[in-house]
Amino acid sequence: VLSRIRNAARHLLTLDEKNPRRIFEGEALLRRMNRYGLLDEGQNKLDYVLALTVENFLERRLQTLVFKSGMAKSIHHARVLIRQRHIRVGRQVVNVPSFMVRVDSQKHIDFSLTSPFGGGRPGRVKRKN
Repeated sequence: VLSRIRNAARHLLTLDEKNPRRIFEGEALLRRMNRYGLLDEGQNKLDYVLALTVENFLERRLQTLVFKSGMAKSIHHARVLIRQRHIRVGRQVVNVPSFMVRVDSQKHIDFSLTSPFGGGRPGRVKRKN
């Protein structure tokens, strides 16, 4: 993903600054990077796209954000919770750990309604002797 984005930015930078294709596609690329939280609002030049690293993308994965928000004890636990359909983004249950979370969706990450963690019916209940 990163290589395709950087190649697109590199290609657009070779075009003339007044070129309508560079203006249109460049703004679309920057808008997408802002929406996913890869670039800040102030970073609105194609040069900033070339400076992106793999770590920037890894920070925006659902797995990382679930762990960083404290919903999971470890990054591995976060992956298990996501795969077992305990996590939702907004109203949608997401079971793909590599899901790229947008900035506006980040505050809507929580446990799904059907999950025992989120108030659904309990899973395994300890037997009372």
